[in-house]
Amino acid sequence: MGDSIIRDGRSADAGTRAPDEARLRGEGSAFNFRERQEGRDSESIPDLIRDLVHQGSHLADKQVELVQVEMRSAVGDLKESVGAIAGAAVLGIAGIGVTLMGVAFLLDLAMPLWLGTLIVGVAALAGAYAMFRGAQEKLQSNSMTMDRTRRTLERAPSAISGRESEARHGR
Repeated sequence: MGDSIIRDGRSADAGTRAPDEARLRGEGSAFNFRERQEGRDSESIPDLIRDLVHQGSHLADKQVELVQVEMRSAVGDLKESVGAIAGAAVLGIAGIGVTLMGVAFLLDLAMPLWLGTLIVGVAALAGAYAMFRGAQEKLQSNSMTMDRTRRTLERAPSAISGRESEARHGR
């Protein structure tokens, strides 16, 4: 069976081969760890720290790339959703208009058409005003503030330095 090639040139079944075989081919792990054949015990602490810093920065770069890809995907999904909502709103408004006209014509059976139309129009405006007031109150409430995020950011330096108990107690 032929090897299928992945983007970086490795074969798809490289992970199923023995570790010694992968090492002989020069493949490392996902974090680019390379095992050294000789002199493993002779590595100095500065070399190990340098490797750790390099691997940490590599991991941070990959995390940033992941965030960028996820954000692009989320923005694309958001655009599609907003377009669908706008289309639904246009159709919904047209449907409401036709329904209200139908109610006005139905009321024409019991009263003059102008009076039925006036009653339907006033009822629709009252409903719209009630929805507007509810939305306005929601915007003015505290739900739009980012208190939890602000508190978390204020505590972050203490938590990183190991004084998290001080951050919780407000010291």
